[in-house]
Amino acid sequence: MQYEISNSGEAGQGGTLKKIEAPSVIEAEGNKPKIIEEYVGRVNTRTDQVSIARMKSPSGWKEPGQRPEFDEYTLVLKGMLRIDSVEETLEVREGEAVMVPAGQWVQYSTPDPDGAEYVAVCLPAFSPETVHRDE
Repeated sequence: MQYEISNSGEAGQGGTLKKIEAPSVIEAEGNKPKIIEEYVGRVNTRTDQVSIARMKSPSGWKEPGQRPEFDEYTLVLKGMLRIDSVEETLEVREGEAVMVPAGQWVQYSTPDPDGAEYVAVCLPAFSPETVHRDE
């Protein structure tokens, strides 16, 4: 069975492979500028099934809390990403990953002096309408 990506970005048979040569840079929420490079998702590939983005967060960055409708899987490439939830606080460091289920309240921050770089995968794809950030 051959598994391909269709022109619409949907997984399935009968489509064609699509090389993604560059990400779309998306404006981030939070108290400091953060770079979001979306490779796959609603903006760059018009895909709503999954989003894959590389984040570069400066030291001291913090975003509003959120209760998203999507599962989020994050792999830290450099530095440390702090995730606060109702139950606990996790410090996820270089080479570690975290899974945050849909419906879980979380708040992300990068308090270390060098900030952090990480890849986030959201299922279904990230959307401002489904992230439900605190006001």
